[in-house]
Amino acid sequence: MAGVQWRDAWQDALYGPRGFYRDERGPRGHFTTATHGTAGAVLAGALALLAREQGLTHVVDVGAGRGELLEQLHVADPTLRLTGVDVVERPASLSAPVEWVSSPGGRDLPAALHQLSGALVLAHEWLDVVPCTVGEVDAEGVLRTLEVEPGTGTETLGQPLDGAELAWATAHWPTEAPGDRVEVGLSRDEAWTALLDRIHSGLAVAVDYGHRGGSRPLQGTLAAYRQGRAVDPVPDGTCDLTAHVAMDTLDHDELLDQRTALRGLGVDGANPPFALAAEDPQAYLSALERSTASAALTAPGGFGDFLWAVKRVG
Repeated sequence: MAGVQWRDAWQDALYGPRGFYRDERGPRGHFTTATHGTAGAVLAGALALLAREQGLTHVVDVGAGRGELLEQLHVADPTLRLTGVDVVERPASLSAPVEWVSSPGGRDLPAALHQLSGALVLAHEWLDVVPCTVGEVDAEGVLRTLEVEPGTGTETLGQPLDGAELAWATAHWPTEAPGDRVEVGLSRDEAWTALLDRIHSGLAVAVDYGHRGGSRPLQGTLAAYRQGRAVDPVPDGTCDLTAHVAMDTLDHDELLDQRTALRGLGVDGANPPFALAAEDPQAYLSALERSTASAALTAPGGFGDFLWAVKRVG
């Protein structure tokens, strides 16, 4: 089979009829994110506080998986209206108050998601799985699209990059050394802008693995995961495909790392006082579990390096 552009193969591999994200097990069957387990509970508590501080009553989770974070938010603050958006139908396991809107997948948003008012709109690890064009510099210094054979992952150089994508790469990810790669963030920028356009009033927060201008990875970040392990990126529908996001090119008012964002919301990872162990061992163990999760959410080299792009609307 002839190679196709990475962007197109990636879209089909994740969101096509047999795409990875349509698997009934969901992402949790392959890897753990910051929305799962005790870490998810701590994150949900911080987001519920953020919503209250901003006077927001509705939380929308775009790329909600199977609703793990929404369930944690429901526990953290049952008064919040909650809506999940993902490619699957509403998971049967969700609590009754949690609303759901099915999405086409990738950068495309459902028509039912519009005119959001008083909403905290969260894109947690959504943009990294919005497929983008991958380019590579050839021996003559020309940036070309990279094509891939979907069944094997074999890559070949395609046509020179042009138009708006070339303009984006020139402005935000300039490179000319043969073999250097570029993950063109235009599709992510446009997806984010389209999401902002659905908000009448509120706060939008994109949370993702990312990079900024001046520290772009020369070999790119395209990676794949299956059943908890990193594997070679092959767009055959059997693995997750992800690439870090050029977070600084998103429309934003603030750009900060997760460590800073969560500490501002009271998540510091400090251990509970040891005296509590004698007074109430169960309470101590519970507090220790939460402090361990808090430390993981803010740790350098891990979730703490996530970037938050924050945009106020209306």
